[in-house]
Amino acid sequence: MAFSSNQGGRTRTQTALAEINITPLVDVVLVLLLIFMLTAPVLQSGVEVAIPQTRTVNQVTEERMVVTIDKDQNVYLQDKPINLNDLTDQLRPVGSGAPAKRVIYLRADQAVPFGAFASVMDAVKRAGITNISIVTRPVEK
Repeated sequence: MAFSSNQGGRTRTQTALAEINITPLVDVVLVLLLIFMLTAPVLQSGVEVAIPQTRTVNQVTEERMVVTIDKDQNVYLQDKPINLNDLTDQLRPVGSGAPAKRVIYLRADQAVPFGAFASVMDAVKRAGITNISIVTRPVEK
């Protein structure tokens, strides 16, 4: 778009600045992308548990139902907090097949007292699941 002005008998044409400077926009987008790339793995990390070490550890390749007890004795079902009283009811309809044939993996922090561990195991067994595997990690040499 051009503007013309008459100054002292001369006609002068001026152009308007019609371009948008996108450099700041690109800078902001790159910073947001960087922030997203750094925080995305942290959001997917799940519940932080210091799993005890043992000498015999079997590698698990398939996805299973996981019950976790953290160091503050909070109970999680698949990384979602759950009340211990509701655990039995939540485990009954989940999954396919007979409850006795289903496998539950139990992860517990090494600082969890045995009483809390036993309470969670009891809740799982009341759901009809008797195949409970305790998750450990190998001893570091």
